[in-house]
Amino acid sequence: MAENHVLIAPIDVGYAVRTVRGHRTVRTAYPTRLLGILLLTLAAQVEADVYRWQDESGRVHYGDQPAPGAQSVKTTADAVYRKVRSVHDGDTLTLDDSRKVRLLGINTPEIDSAGSVAEAGGEAAKNWLKARIEGHSIRLEQDVEAQDHYGRTLAHLYAEDGEHLNLELVRRGLAVASVFPPNLKHAEELAAAQRQARQNKLGIWGDPAYAPQPITGLAQQPGRGWRRWVGTPTALDYGRTHARLIFSDTVAVDIPKENLALFPPLKSLLGQRLEIRGWASRRKQNYTVLIRHPSALEALD
Repeated sequence: MAENHVLIAPIDVGYAVRTVRGHRTVRTAYPTRLLGILLLTLAAQVEADVYRWQDESGRVHYGDQPAPGAQSVKTTADAVYRKVRSVHDGDTLTLDDSRKVRLLGINTPEIDSAGSVAEAGGEAAKNWLKARIEGHSIRLEQDVEAQDHYGRTLAHLYAEDGEHLNLELVRRGLAVASVFPPNLKHAEELAAAQRQARQNKLGIWGDPAYAPQPITGLAQQPGRGWRRWVGTPTALDYGRTHARLIFSDTVAVDIPKENLALFPPLKSLLGQRLEIRGWASRRKQNYTVLIRHPSALEALD
């Protein structure tokens, strides 16, 4: 561990704490705008474990020594702050260096654009993210895959005050967890936030447009896009690349075999009433929902 690290709590008037050559701790007040610069300076100098926690008043803290309940955040030399030029929708934005960024681990409803039709909740997600970070600096945290097949940078985003924006969108019901292995950073946190938002019927989870529909009735259901279904699988089948939960002669849920270790034993799901979330595809008269992570499937019994 390198010396002279900075702990940052950028709330209104923030402060930083330095461990000076392993001896005493020095607490220094800083205007909030300077705190991101301090973290950027350190990130350029060292690779270190940083811990994040909240105190009783809700203020966010970072430090090089763990406190009770602290979470480890890995800070590397490429952990830099960039300014957000524009927010396109609830999960896509452009940085001041012209990179297009897709938020990892989540999905927000579509907005009206040349390539998509507006979905319920899309403008709400975009407006929240736009008000929160457009014109401000953010920190990017990447996972296993640096880009998607569109060439967009994949990242978890953190505001200048340390708030995890991907997670906050899910907490507010403005986004759903959409985890694509091997990118599994924060997957459990996102799934837990989603369960809480669903229980409280926040945002998407309380919108009639996303009320669960019987999965066996997919053929009669209009519309495309992300949906919720309920049903009880009656059989299990294994193909060359996927395991398949069968709900009827024409409807199944597919899980890639390479992701099965993330799920409970599929046999344990037979006969259980499940909620399935995602996108349906059709081939002739057969309908399939592909899920890659347990956050897209929940037992209701």
